[in-house]
Amino acid sequence: MGDCAGIPTVIGACILSLLLPRPHGGSAPFHPSLFGRGGAGPAGGQLTAPAAGEAGRVGAHCPRLPCRPACCGSCCRWPAWRHSSGPRYVPWNYHESQMGVYDFSGDRDLEYFLQLADETRLLVILRAGPYICAEWDMGGLPAWLLEKESIVLRSSDTDYLAAVEKWMSVLLPKMKPHLYQNGGPIIMVQVENEYGSYFACDYDYLRFLQKLFRQHLGDEVVLFTTDGASQLYLRCGALQGFYATVDFAPGGNVTAAFLAQRSSEPTGPLVNSEFYTGWLDHWGHRHSVVPAQTIAKTLNEILACGANVNLYMFIGGTNFAYWNGANMPYMPQPTSYDYDAPLSEAGDLTEKYFALREVIGMYNQLPEGIIPPTTSKFAYGKIHLQKVGTVVEFLDRLSPAGPVKSTYPLTFVQIKQYFGFVLYRTKLPKNCTEPTQLSSPLNGVHDRAYVSVDGVLQGILERDKSLMINITGKAGANMDILVENMGRVNYGRYNNDFKGLVSNLTLDQDILVEWDIYPLDIDGAVNHSIHGYRDQPERYVGNPLSYGTPTFYTGRLLIPGGIPDLPQDTYVNFPGWTKGQIWINGFNLGRYWPARGPQLTLYVPRNILVSSVPNNITVLELEHSPCSTQACEIEFVDKPVINATTLYENVPPPLFFRDMWLSYL
Repeated sequence: MGDCAGIPTVIGACILSLLLPRPHGGSAPFHPSLFGRGGAGPAGGQLTAPAAGEAGRVGAHCPRLPCRPACCGSCCRWPAWRHSSGPRYVPWNYHESQMGVYDFSGDRDLEYFLQLADETRLLVILRAGPYICAEWDMGGLPAWLLEKESIVLRSSDTDYLAAVEKWMSVLLPKMKPHLYQNGGPIIMVQVENEYGSYFACDYDYLRFLQKLFRQHLGDEVVLFTTDGASQLYLRCGALQGFYATVDFAPGGNVTAAFLAQRSSEPTGPLVNSEFYTGWLDHWGHRHSVVPAQTIAKTLNEILACGANVNLYMFIGGTNFAYWNGANMPYMPQPTSYDYDAPLSEAGDLTEKYFALREVIGMYNQLPEGIIPPTTSKFAYGKIHLQKVGTVVEFLDRLSPAGPVKSTYPLTFVQIKQYFGFVLYRTKLPKNCTEPTQLSSPLNGVHDRAYVSVDGVLQGILERDKSLMINITGKAGANMDILVENMGRVNYGRYNNDFKGLVSNLTLDQDILVEWDIYPLDIDGAVNHSIHGYRDQPERYVGNPLSYGTPTFYTGRLLIPGGIPDLPQDTYVNFPGWTKGQIWINGFNLGRYWPARGPQLTLYVPRNILVSSVPNNITVLELEHSPCSTQACEIEFVDKPVINATTLYENVPPPLFFRDMWLSYL
């Protein structure tokens, strides 16, 4: 355990040690004067607060807990820790996926979450961005920013600043009524995220954000930053007027970490804004596990220093649809964001939950009452799927406006397709009776391309891994290349992550030209066009060889009658399937890839299931299904598998700083 001598502490001066229930009257447990730094908050004021060393906030990403009851259910377990504050990331691209089109409805209803927090007497730390990281696609930045190809994100680039100003003029006025000083639950607002790890080191950009946030939120609210616990990162991430906090993982020198914070903040609370309770996963690499004892030991050291802590994550959740991010060298994250957190992906209690609760009990009186139990899971069993057609056979429904024609390939953003899939088609310029090399000499397939000629699979091109395949076919045959966006880089200097065919392809060293480029609205087609076609004529079943090309399958899940409390949460398993996407009742559950792992099952929240009518299941298998030789089935089970053996088993555990860990990759 590190010796905390020499680190000045402030009794009660913790943004995150707000473990008392939020009062309905009387003295407030929080006041910005705790931060006492010029511009970070006003001086003076009355204060009633818990003693230093009380535990902190808990991390949960509500966009990863879709369907309002799911988010509510997880919050129910927070009071059992005597926590009363939780951070809330705001992914810009979740609310403005299309430029100028704002969505705060349904699961995107941020103000509903704030009202819920108010009703349950939870305080909120708003992490407003514009960049959030969070292993979220492009770190929360919208892909349409890349329509200006030379844009320098997270800098004083005028086009970037204009977009940020427009977005914040929508978001921040919505947040102002919910600030603590206005009677709401938001006690602090984080600006940017780990900016000191970014190459730009643009103080003018940080000053712009500070002025913008003050303009919309006023001078009362505390604005803060988060950076790695080293002067190397704080040098570019901290700025006068923001309260500088740090983040670090278990196992390192806690004293040294907080001394780094003291280099930027000589007084005020010691804060670890992201204390990693586990770690993220990548497809093809082993599932990250950090022992509960390791986390508990470092948490004890943090609290013994009189410091404050955000448990990142308390519950991880799920990267539904296409929202996962990626790291470089290019490694996309899987659908599960379980994170080996104290609460599992499904919100279940773990050994780590109780280990950390025990540590917190050493510094605070734990609340009385029963901890909400783990929710029931149900194994609905196997369901039969039927092939309904390939992507090419459904092309008129997937791309009703038809193709964009171009001499050379265009990227996703150039045709205003930001997620999912795009089909690129050209004609073979010559006979390829012998295997002929199709290649991406500049590593220009972002991220995975499924190549077929006249409906016959030729092979797969993959970013950083497979840049060349051999193909055969006749001159004039259609060569279709279905390109999948596997998730944009969310961290580091490579946020400008263009998708699609970002450079030319060559056939036998000749550049391929004259492309028809089809943006595909697969989610729309799943909801309106694909279901119901399984009883259509045999022409939709297609060539038997198409079981190895991107193909749609549909089926129905019936919830059993006569059993109380159904539907319940479940997990879907894909025995014999390879890689693809699944929708349930039109809800995009996410990507499956059992061929690469470590995740084999996908979490299915009960909120997307119905018991009154059959549940529609749509599967897009991109590579090879078992349906030509085995049972064409998927199975709903009651236990997850997210830790299967993978090709790469030697990935190091999380190190003290995120940047140190990435340097190993």
